[in-house]
Amino acid sequence: MSALSDPQWVIQAQRISKQFGDFTAVNQIDLNVPKGHIYGFLGPNGCGKSTTIRMLTGLLTPTTGDINVLGLTIPKQAEALRQHIGYMTQKFSLYDDLTVKENLQFIARIYGMKRDLSRARIDQLQSTYKLSQYQHQLTATLSGGQRQRLALACACLNQPKLLFLDEPTSAVDPQNRRDFWEQLFDLSEQGTSILVSTHYMDEAERCHKIAIMEKGTIKADDTPKALMDNINAHVIEINASELRPLKQALITHAEVSSAAQLGHRLRVLIDKQIADPIAWVLQQCQQYQREINPQDIAIVSANLEDVFVSHTGKMSTPPATSKA
Repeated sequence: MSALSDPQWVIQAQRISKQFGDFTAVNQIDLNVPKGHIYGFLGPNGCGKSTTIRMLTGLLTPTTGDINVLGLTIPKQAEALRQHIGYMTQKFSLYDDLTVKENLQFIARIYGMKRDLSRARIDQLQSTYKLSQYQHQLTATLSGGQRQRLALACACLNQPKLLFLDEPTSAVDPQNRRDFWEQLFDLSEQGTSILVSTHYMDEAERCHKIAIMEKGTIKADDTPKALMDNINAHVIEINASELRPLKQALITHAEVSSAAQLGHRLRVLIDKQIADPIAWVLQQCQQYQREINPQDIAIVSANLEDVFVSHTGKMSTPPATSKA
């Protein structure tokens, strides 16, 4: 494991797998998360994101493979690791029958924080995450965004070097999602490394680097810009009427990996081996006796959803691409 203790990485994992009986949830993945980065897992529900996070935090023992987190061998040194990480679970896991402040005090006691330190830290976090006015309010009565901020405050109570966030924005509105990500960048600027799982395309695009996961494997791993620049497909848009039959016709061709309607436009991914994708589309339209003006077809830049489809062959669930 000495090869997995390079200080430039907060997480190093080699060929880790997790099986539950005959089911393989995670299959031989490698992972390197740089220090100080926000690193994202992008993928649909059930692709292995949460299982991977639980192995990295020591909550699950991998069936095979080696893991090093913050220089510690996991799961062997998982207890020591917990003093240096924060973990925000996919499902809200704090106590509804405690107030905001009582939840924070409870977490502080779990970490064994001294009273003066915990009092100062709780006051600071309540101010940072706009919870001071709700500190005596039962958690059960909070809105989704308020509960999210409380969960993040609890995860940051011990000033973690590394923060694990498992689909943290799945139950909040777009404005709260936007505000939450601004808080993550504040933490990153202060030196906290963050691993976050999501199925929202716009959130993945905010990360410094992402891994696209499907069926327990990592299909791609790079910066969002690099993945979009290097997509192995032409992305074209067709502005025409009666797009539904045109879509059904195009997707019968092996050269088309995806076709999705966006209002009055049809967005199509065509194999990069097609030298002139516009001419190819016009040729197909002629075969289907469709009259399409060449000016109504354009090659456009790829977005992260196009990248996801090109690697997995299917749309994300949900395909959330709004710039929230």
